Amino acid sequence: MRTVRFRHGHVAYAHDIIMAALSFALSLYLRVGDQITLYGGALLEGTLLITVIAAAVFWSLGLYRGIWRYASVNDLLALVRAASLIILIFVPAQFILTRAGGLPRSVPIINWFLLLFMIGGPRFVYRVLKDRRQALWHGTGEAQAVPVLLIGADDGAELFIRAVHNSAAQLYRAVGMVSIGAGRVGRNIHGVEVLGTLDDLPAVLERLTRAGNRPQRLILTRDNLEGRIVRKIVEGADQHGMTVARMPRLVEFRDGAVEKLEIRPIAIEDLLGRAQAVLDREGMRRLVAGRRVLVTGAGGTIGSELARQIGALGPEEIALLDSGEFNLYSIDLEIAEAHPRLPRRAVLADIRDKPRLDQVMRELRPELVFHAAALKHVPMVEANPVEGVLTNVIGSRNVADACRATGVSAMVQISTDKAVNPTSVMGATKRIAESYCQALDLAERRPGQARPTRFITVRFGNVLGSTGSVVPLFQRQLAAGGPLTVTHPEMMRYFMTVREAVELVLQASALGSNSEAAGTIFVLDMGEPVRILDLAHQMIRLAGKRPGIDVAIEFTGLRPGEKLFEEIFHGGEALLPTACEGILLASPRTADAATLGAAIDELAQSCRRGEVGSLQAQLRRLVPEYRPSQIEVGNVVPLTGRAVRSEGAPRRS
Repeated sequence: MRTVRFRHGHVAYAHDIIMAALSFALSLYLRVGDQITLYGGALLEGTLLITVIAAAVFWSLGLYRGIWRYASVNDLLALVRAASLIILIFVPAQFILTRAGGLPRSVPIINWFLLLFMIGGPRFVYRVLKDRRQALWHGTGEAQAVPVLLIGADDGAELFIRAVHNSAAQLYRAVGMVSIGAGRVGRNIHGVEVLGTLDDLPAVLERLTRAGNRPQRLILTRDNLEGRIVRKIVEGADQHGMTVARMPRLVEFRDGAVEKLEIRPIAIEDLLGRAQAVLDREGMRRLVAGRRVLVTGAGGTIGSELARQIGALGPEEIALLDSGEFNLYSIDLEIAEAHPRLPRRAVLADIRDKPRLDQVMRELRPELVFHAAALKHVPMVEANPVEGVLTNVIGSRNVADACRATGVSAMVQISTDKAVNPTSVMGATKRIAESYCQALDLAERRPGQARPTRFITVRFGNVLGSTGSVVPLFQRQLAAGGPLTVTHPEMMRYFMTVREAVELVLQASALGSNSEAAGTIFVLDMGEPVRILDLAHQMIRLAGKRPGIDVAIEFTGLRPGEKLFEEIFHGGEALLPTACEGILLASPRTADAATLGAAIDELAQSCRRGEVGSLQAQLRRLVPEYRPSQIEVGNVVPLTGRAVRSEGAPRRS
């Protein structure tokens, strides 16, 4: 293969040198006509000189690493540079060597145009002939190409059309485009017309069907479509019996050299995605860079993503703490591979073990602590309330007290929307942890504190794909052929990708560390809530199946601690503005740290005695808005058992 490229490069090199030599003779002829015989000496000297100069310039500029088949604007610019450099060297060299020998002054100017035409023209003609031959070759197979309608009339659409045209196997045929806005309707890209906007999609499909060009698939050509728009497209496609896919990301295209175009299925992140908030990345870097950072729960979904993003911000050292051996090993190995020079510590410890935690904090002396360790699965904590209190309340207090004792600059408490008007033990325990951190933050800001520790609480909803969340459950059930189990037809949840959630956690932490307000809670703007039933429908459609026909949906009833709607703010939390889009601020519901600490001591005693009834009463006293679910654990319909009712049933052969 290397030998073939060597030969082709030298053929092109020889071609350009010959063209350079001929260009001088032709330039002189165009200037003086039949009188060229009077310039015999100048013709010979000039031809030899420009040939030598051209040979040196062409090779030194590396013009022969490109492929003529993919000649582009960049190649044209390289040829312009080469021709200009040759003439700029040729004119003074000729004057020094021969005093120009009476050569007309306009010859070098004519030579520049001719040289550019003679070396660039063959490349252009070669590409046109190759493209036309390929089009003729594939012309007979165009009828077998899948007709597609492109969603988006922008750079992505242009790249898709060009890639399909240049592809060795013409798998797709673009029959039209639909733009997001109305500005480009009626225009075309490479002969493919923009037929309308998204609102015109039904009319566009009807028009294409009448013309015998009905598309079989819709293809998204934009990377940053909002989730609501993608959901609308998927629903529209399903109504017309079509599937939806997306083209590769623009960064995966090489300039004009895509050999194989593989479109990809729509991911669930596309359905739930939204416009990326503008982040103060420099502020996030200032928060972390050069500091010792500890992440608790580092093996979990949020903790591991925190470790990844913190590692990229240049900390002095990162410590990863988790009670699960394998999860801790996995994230420690990943950070070691991604940042081999970053000092790190993998600490196997349980935040409920106060003496061990205090020892770790004294040894590590972290400056910044992200507390992500928690029990988060609502039904599991509901069935094991003692464990939930020990981890989410006692463990969080242990971390906060250790931060205060060792002079940590800031502790970031990761909370959940389930802490607002909780109906579950998990939500109530997370609200108590919020309250304790708020109380400590208020206490630390009182006069006389030499080095106050900031306690920053960040609250958000469900993280897409996290352990125990509904999306992985649906994916497993789909892989098994269904049914998909939904607890209630009207259940709604907020969703956010783990990467975006952690980015906003870091952003909120940067804001909180510089804020004068004390005891506040930073709440991530989760966008619009998503109905779980709609999510199930869309995931079934993305799998190429029909909800209620190919895959059934079963309603199992609410589980212990669950509620239909999650809330972001409590009614007693006044909203305050922040400087960052995507982050809201809730003013504190004040509590006294000492009083709350004594109440938590009582909780700990009830846990040690295993008094669940007393524990529930204490939770209601500490969190007045806590309304325990009326569903008894013994009466819960298991996910694998009989459904309360179902939506459709799969067809059996």
